[in-house]
Amino acid sequence: MKRRQFVTIGATTLVAIPILDFAASDNFKQTKPAWLIELIKLNDNNIETFNGKQVDDKSLKSYGAILDGDEIPSPQSSGNYISMLACAISSPESAFFQSGVLLKKIESAVQYLLNVQHSDGTIDLLSTNFHSPPDTAFSVDKLAPAYSFLKMSQTKGSEAALSSLKTYLQRAGESLIVGGIHTPNHRWVVSAALTKLNDLWPDIRYTNRAEEWLMEHIDIDADGQYAEKSTGGYTPLVNRVLIIMSKGLKKPEILNAVRKNLKMTMYYVHPNGEVVTEASNRQDKGSIGTLENYYYSYRYLSLLDKNGEFASMCRQIEGTCFPKLVHSLDTFLEDSSLWNELPPSKPLPVSYAKAFPFSGVARIRRDNWDATILSNNPGWLTFHKGDAVLQAIRISASFFGKGQFQSAEIQKQGEVWVLSSKLEGPYYQPYPKEQIDPNGDLEKMPRTNRRQSEVQYLETIIKITEISGGIEVDFNMIGTEDVPVTVELIFRSGGKFTGVIPHITKPNAFLFKEAAGTYTLGKDTIYFGKGKMEHKGIQLRGALPAFDAPTVYLTGFTPFKHFITLT
Repeated sequence: MKRRQFVTIGATTLVAIPILDFAASDNFKQTKPAWLIELIKLNDNNIETFNGKQVDDKSLKSYGAILDGDEIPSPQSSGNYISMLACAISSPESAFFQSGVLLKKIESAVQYLLNVQHSDGTIDLLSTNFHSPPDTAFSVDKLAPAYSFLKMSQTKGSEAALSSLKTYLQRAGESLIVGGIHTPNHRWVVSAALTKLNDLWPDIRYTNRAEEWLMEHIDIDADGQYAEKSTGGYTPLVNRVLIIMSKGLKKPEILNAVRKNLKMTMYYVHPNGEVVTEASNRQDKGSIGTLENYYYSYRYLSLLDKNGEFASMCRQIEGTCFPKLVHSLDTFLEDSSLWNELPPSKPLPVSYAKAFPFSGVARIRRDNWDATILSNNPGWLTFHKGDAVLQAIRISASFFGKGQFQSAEIQKQGEVWVLSSKLEGPYYQPYPKEQIDPNGDLEKMPRTNRRQSEVQYLETIIKITEISGGIEVDFNMIGTEDVPVTVELIFRSGGKFTGVIPHITKPNAFLFKEAAGTYTLGKDTIYFGKGKMEHKGIQLRGALPAFDAPTVYLTGFTPFKHFITLT
């Protein structure tokens, strides 16, 4: 059976297989849907890939640990490994159901965590954070369900592993009751971890601390985005942990923030199923982001609210990145309400022009192509056409070392989107005589006190207009004359060009002077034009370094007036 066919069936059909009634939990009595059983099988495959990656030298402090990609023993990798094994050992559909071999691996991995857990209950994220309550909370997020799964599995001889896990989790809880955070999402990760601990071992201190964080209010703006704007990373995480909090703390009103974000996210989807990440304030900025981490929230609220649009998002995610859902298997096993059949689909927005002013984003989508306009971003425009992707357009001028363009805002003038900036390049006169420091100390003679002269100006206005099948971008850079200008069209790696000239010395760089060019990846092609080549200065002074990506350059001098079309 083909992958896409299976997912379509799995979304609506329950596979009837005998499940042993070995525990009191309803989760183990119910028949699981086909999509969940397939994830259990994928999890089995992932377990096989970890053979030989667990430290087995009992003389080492790292005994039982899983090494990260740099071969450093990692509490995070080890916790995720325990979660993976617990999902398998507790699932009758898994080849590792009630496996004694896996149980031994869990025991040694938990012992490693106890060995590296500090006396205050915290663990380290060795790449950056030490004695870290937030990273401890991320660990609890995975290990609290693992504890429940292992307990419900009634695997023979699991008492020692359960006792060690309980010790680790309760010590972690002590740190979360008093510990601090770094970033906005940490508040909700910590609160959700406390909620999970309270479900296992009720303690008013857990819920009081979560309530204390909630007093700050949820950081969602009028657009429907959280403070970090991390669409490819932390936004879906925040949605998930807020749902956990709403259930555990019995606060359904928390779900309103999640609903608001999920509605907004429907307008952040590229035609190939990727998500817009360019406006993020975190490390996912400009990355290739897919939607698998939104699946839990869309599924939970589509079932709770009988929301057909959210159900459509679930089905789209299943069709574009289903295998990645395996990393959230624990969340799907934990809540059997998610196993119910999704409501009927309703059409998703695929043709719109919509601004998100609080996020500094404007989105244009017309079925198989879309464009994203961004303020406060040197990569101020992207254009996607299926799998062919223009990752960014940038423009810079060698103007006093500060000519990298970005616009403070996006203005809408009729049907035109406008970006703009104004720069000054002054020179400075002698310091006022009565204010000169007798020792000539320049720190005591700030430049702001000097009279300016020979002031140079550079104004940039960019207008973006929708045309048939795409957009037109008009450049108008005026002011000081004969300033070198360079426009970069930065494409995603893997495609092929026509109509451009490879740069003689710089790989991945192409000059463009023809009337038209193309970029093709797979079956999708972006057509762009027209070119302009008045010089070969592609790395101007004061401009950002070139992307490590195939880039097409247009060059000229001020006054720079030019337009390109993207279709």
